[in-house]
Amino acid sequence: MRTTEKHYDFRKKLLQVHKNDIRDYSLALEKNEFEITHGMRICVEKNASDVIMVAVKDFCDYMFTSMGVSLVIDKKGCFNEDGTINVRIAEKSEDLGEGNGYMGSKITIDNSIDIAAFDERGAAQALYYLEDLMTFRKAPYLEKGENSKRAMFSPRMVHSGYGIDWFPDEHLASIAHAGMDAILLFVKDVNITTTGFVDMNEIIRRAAKYGIDVYAYSYMKGLKHPQEDGAEEYYNSTYGRLFENCPGFKGVILVGESCIFPSRDPHTTGSISFDFDGMATSKVHPAFWPCSDYPEFLEMLKKVIYKHNKDADIVLWSYGWEYTPEELRSDLIENLPKDVSLLSTYAMGDCYEKDGIIEKASDYTLSIVGPLPRFTEEAKAAKRAGLKLYTMANTGGLTWDFGVIPYEPFPNQWQKRHDNLLKDREENGLCGLMESHHYGFYPSFISELAKWNFTIMDKKPEDILGTILKSHYNNNTKLKEALKLWSEGISFYIAVNCDQYGPFRIGPAYPLNFRNKSVPKAAPYAHFGERILDADYKNIFIGSVPTQISIPQIAVPFEKEQLEKMKELMEKGIEIIEGIDNRNDELDELLELGKFISCCVTTCVNVKRFTLERMQMYASQTAEETLEHINLMEKIAKEEIGNAKSAIPYVRKNSRLGWEPSMEYLGDEEHILWKISQVESMIEHELGGWKKGIENNIMGDY
Repeated sequence: MRTTEKHYDFRKKLLQVHKNDIRDYSLALEKNEFEITHGMRICVEKNASDVIMVAVKDFCDYMFTSMGVSLVIDKKGCFNEDGTINVRIAEKSEDLGEGNGYMGSKITIDNSIDIAAFDERGAAQALYYLEDLMTFRKAPYLEKGENSKRAMFSPRMVHSGYGIDWFPDEHLASIAHAGMDAILLFVKDVNITTTGFVDMNEIIRRAAKYGIDVYAYSYMKGLKHPQEDGAEEYYNSTYGRLFENCPGFKGVILVGESCIFPSRDPHTTGSISFDFDGMATSKVHPAFWPCSDYPEFLEMLKKVIYKHNKDADIVLWSYGWEYTPEELRSDLIENLPKDVSLLSTYAMGDCYEKDGIIEKASDYTLSIVGPLPRFTEEAKAAKRAGLKLYTMANTGGLTWDFGVIPYEPFPNQWQKRHDNLLKDREENGLCGLMESHHYGFYPSFISELAKWNFTIMDKKPEDILGTILKSHYNNNTKLKEALKLWSEGISFYIAVNCDQYGPFRIGPAYPLNFRNKSVPKAAPYAHFGERILDADYKNIFIGSVPTQISIPQIAVPFEKEQLEKMKELMEKGIEIIEGIDNRNDELDELLELGKFISCCVTTCVNVKRFTLERMQMYASQTAEETLEHINLMEKIAKEEIGNAKSAIPYVRKNSRLGWEPSMEYLGDEEHILWKISQVESMIEHELGGWKKGIENNIMGDY
């Protein structure tokens, strides 16, 4: 029975790598199956690496915790005996088939289990794969035969979902189980992240034991242009010093918004300051332009970094270039140093037409499967240039469509994105993924689906989604029907800034502001806190050309109608899940996640309804017409209070709802109650004051 959770109780779930007692003892061993039994030996080489030993111990823990079977670890390296589990690095002469590559292995099951791995990470992934198969089977039974497998993408990198730059061993284990091989640390200086002191080498050492690399996500601004006097000394003291002290970093992620340098590109202001002096200018801040001197900047960083790590992966992310011409982006990409990597965002930053309305995918979204044209343009340029190509794909399970949920339960839409990523792998050489940003990684059936889709193997379950769903929820037929409706629903979402940084950022805790601006307060230690929230709701964007202008009077009604369709589909899916008999706790939690998402959609719809009435009120020609719109705003506000109240039970039961790593708690019960009080006050004092003034034919102080 699920009960009320305190703040951060969700971390208890993240610290449990293996589920307790999932074995179904009523299931019988079939003829073509091998059974792992009590006391069986798992044999490894005497000099087995830390990665292999950590994975072997993990496997033993899985067998005991989930299957009730105790194993014995044998380091004598006896690999030819029946009734053993053998984990070894393959001989160079062995044919591993599809497993002949990074994170690869060949698994042979007959009278014993033999794992012949291409590398130590392949050995670990083979053991996790066996765990998955037994979880699906709900018994320590494995089908006899052979299967070879290897990773499709590398790196697959994520931020922490436990807390910004927090990586307990158990969270690292979950990341490794998901097939991911890299994590990201926000870096301002040696051992300094955006949240304060962190022993970076300690994280690098622990992550390495799980087969996980660590990338520095740079927050180190460049104060000198690479051609300035003293530039090399300066960059030696920043990036060079970082890699001198932490040579184990796999690489560094560079994005202009976080680590810009004073570019001399004539299109830019050349300043690293974001302060605006009030003077209109046609020049762009260097953070948001494909600066022509990026190659010089990258050559300088290569020079100071390669002294300490000659294999460091220097990654330039094109985030922020969405308003820039294709020819400038392509020219820059084709002139980048050939040993750096390009990271391009998959579904963000482009304008598109939907039912005759111009909209913009302002930030990371799943409403559009992708790729959007900007990614394709940059991917083709990277291919021409011979650069390694990565993409920010959000495939850890969460985009910025919703700010305070753990993952987006829309598997059919995710599957479409996975399919297109595989096409880009074949057509454009896509080889690496960034799978989360800020909000981090939360294990779910969505991340499991990605793991299976992003693994090359001889054979997979025919219906992998159905297999995964049944293992979690003891149901897949009705649940798949419901999730298909939810997946259709997300396609009606419109990814505009005013929503993603507004009502969808904190859901039912978002205020309804009339004239006075109220903003919720975040914890003072939050990375972004309320700064990332726009409580002054506006509905307009200006694209890179004059035709890309959203007119609120046209866009808002359209967006409201689209979201109403999404809510209808969410509610239909909710009704189906509610009709499933004998729901387990996991399915109840999924159901409540869906209901909370529906509450978030309702909040956004109500904000748009309120905004439309306010616009029409200001355009009113008579006192009577003005009063009519004020009364409708009051009605909408009261309906939103009811919606906010309905969300409280869900955030009480699931402490991950209402929280996001870079904001901390801004959508929890406390903030929903704050919002309810704010709306009640707005109704009484602001709308009430206007009503009284109109009734007296006086506008008062308003």
